[in-house]
Amino acid sequence: MKVFIIDLFLNFVRKYLYLVLALNSMLIFAAPNDVYPARPIRLIVAVQPGGNLDMVGRAVAEKISEGLAQRILVENRPGANSTIGLSAMARAVPDGYTFAMIAQSALVAPRMMRNPPYDPIRDFSAVSLIATVPQMLVVHPSLPVHSVKELIAFVKVRPGKLNCGSSGNGSGSHLALELFNKLAKVSIARIPYNGDSQAITELLGGQVPIKFDNLSTSLPYVRLGRLRPLGVTTPVRSVLLPDIPAISEMLPGYQMSVFNGMVGPTLIHPDILVRIHSEIQRFTQSQDAKQRFAMLGVELQASPSPAHFSNFIKSEYISLSKVLDDAGIKPE
Repeated sequence: MKVFIIDLFLNFVRKYLYLVLALNSMLIFAAPNDVYPARPIRLIVAVQPGGNLDMVGRAVAEKISEGLAQRILVENRPGANSTIGLSAMARAVPDGYTFAMIAQSALVAPRMMRNPPYDPIRDFSAVSLIATVPQMLVVHPSLPVHSVKELIAFVKVRPGKLNCGSSGNGSGSHLALELFNKLAKVSIARIPYNGDSQAITELLGGQVPIKFDNLSTSLPYVRLGRLRPLGVTTPVRSVLLPDIPAISEMLPGYQMSVFNGMVGPTLIHPDILVRIHSEIQRFTQSQDAKQRFAMLGVELQASPSPAHFSNFIKSEYISLSKVLDDAGIKPE
């Protein structure tokens, strides 16, 4: 009982402080400065350097810097499934000088924690979608299936006997498998690895026969014939691989792509959001950038507006939460 009362008190204090900050912020940052931006802007990337989100973040930061005539400084702050960097961004002053790159994990991680350090709906100001990274269902060539339909039939007569490699709990590859099992009414067992790179190594070696993998990672092996593609996780076929069917063609409603976007702390003035959004649009419409990222299996696309991206985040949060609930994945 004592612990319960303390938790209630701390929750009350937290909400009170948040309200005070919100009211103060609205007064202090009611309108953007005429010379915005007057100093460099910080862009937090809550993952290690070198990954897909980092590459997209650095590329868009370079382009935005040109349009704003002010430097965008990329700061990698990985850890705790991205929550360390994102909670730092959420606590930043909402003056338009701190933003962060987000992916699917930004929405999933808080749902898997008993005491999450941020709420992606309450604590983020949406700026724009920047890129979509399709996943691809790939199998080792030794598996005698050549389509999603054949895979489902193959698994149904061998329930629980086929393994699928994935990275950690709540990762894109994990949720893609859980949704596939649910919609296909099959039972493919999950083999978790510390990361996707280890899982893809085991797949290439034949230790596991199946994986849902980022297009950017698996595409080179598909081109070399070392992996066989069965379908992409986008709602429709990817423009990057128009000959490979979408899994939804066999399983209506299936969709589990990874997105990249940009957010800031809540209460950033709308004019600032629109300004940054317009620069992101310019980046995603650049033919040079489009071609460069297409080679990496990344589709560049901006949201029509910050409001559209806000609605997208809310919709994704609801759908991903449902996948977690249906799979029985509880907060830890």
